Formats: sequence, C-alpha cells, structure tokens
Amino acid sequence: MTTRICIIRHGETDWNREKRIQGQLDIPLNDTGRAQALAMAFNAAHHTFSAIYSSDLSRALDTAKALASRESLEVIVSEQLRERHYGILQSVTKDEAKTKHPQAHARYAVRDLHYDFETGESLLAFSQRVITIFNELASRHRKQQIAVICHAGVLDVLYRHATGRSLESARDFAVPNCALNWFEHRAGQWQLRSWDEHQHLGRVTLDSVE
Repeated sequence: MTTRICIIRHGETDWNREKRIQGQLDIPLNDTGRAQALAMAFNAAHHTFSAIYSSDLSRALDTAKALASRESLEVIVSEQLRERHYGILQSVTKDEAKTKHPQAHARYAVRDLHYDFETGESLLAFSQRVITIFNELASRHRKQQIAVICHAGVLDVLYRHATGRSLESARDFAVPNCALNWFEHRAGQWQLRSWDEHQHLGRVTLDSVE
C-alpha cells in the first residue's frame, strides 16, 4: 500500500532573506512569503489531499492555512515537524556565526552528526525525529495522499533518506520556499518522485536558508 506525500517548505521570511538562522525561533512570513503561500495553494489545489499537516511554527502554519483554505481541511499541527534546533547559532547569520561562534560554525559546516550547538539538537537526533514522524504519517495514511508543510532542514533529511545520500555530505540541491516535493512510501521504503516543482512561483524570490 502506497502513501503519497507532498512536502512543502514554508514561504519566505525576512530572516531567510537575511540568511539568518531561524531554527526553532518563531519568525513570521514576510509579504513575499505570503504571496508564495497563495501561489502554492493555487497550484496545489489541482491535487486532492486527505489531510494537511504542519509544523507549529507560524511560518509553516500560515503557509499550511493558505492551502487548507482551498482544500476545506483543518491543519493538523505537530511539533515533530519543526526545523532543527540550532542552539547558539539561532538568530545569527552564517557570516556572523564564523566570527561569533567559530567552533560551532566549523562543526555546522562539516555537518557533524553529533554536535548539538551546546543548547540545540544534533543532526543525528534531528534526522531520527524527522524519519520517525514521516514513517508514522505514512502508516496512518496508507493508500492516501497528504500534504506536509515544514522546513528546509526537514526536507533535507527526507531527501537524503529517500535517495540514499549520507547526512554528512554537502547539500548540493536547492530547497526553495513553497515548492512542491513529492515522495512515496511503500513496503517500508521511501522514494522521491518529484523535486522542486516551483513553476507556480513565477518571479517570487526563492531561497534555501533554514
């Protein structure tokens, strides 16, 4: 039995534009992000979803509400869909991190599996959280199609899990705001079916910063 999941990164925030690390800080959508969410919802309305899930952070939840309003569904909220907690790096730009927290930035840059930014979440723990929640959703919605609105880091983990890429390898793929990314789960295995469908966004700004 196959579960089909459309996973969508939230719309843009001002911190995305500034390349400032948000992590689990609750930063709202900006005007561009709200426009992206509406454009995504219009495009995704060509599909039918049995359920819509979202991270509880407002940038994801408000994006999800744009889609839910077209689907006449209630958004199901889960903290397990949150972005990774980046500890001491949250609220700084990547350039600032190099000087303010050089050791933390160095371990971030090499994708150290076990480093938790002193007060945050290790990449290994984050990956396990993401895979666990998506396995649960796949089991709960067998033979159904659902949408999940979350974050770049969450998409990064599932992309690697479905394609066999290691967590430590550099990210060489884009994770644009409000693009549609399609995965299937069948017989305990994940497969990536389509990545980065963003034609509906037109000239709207895209970014890949967490």
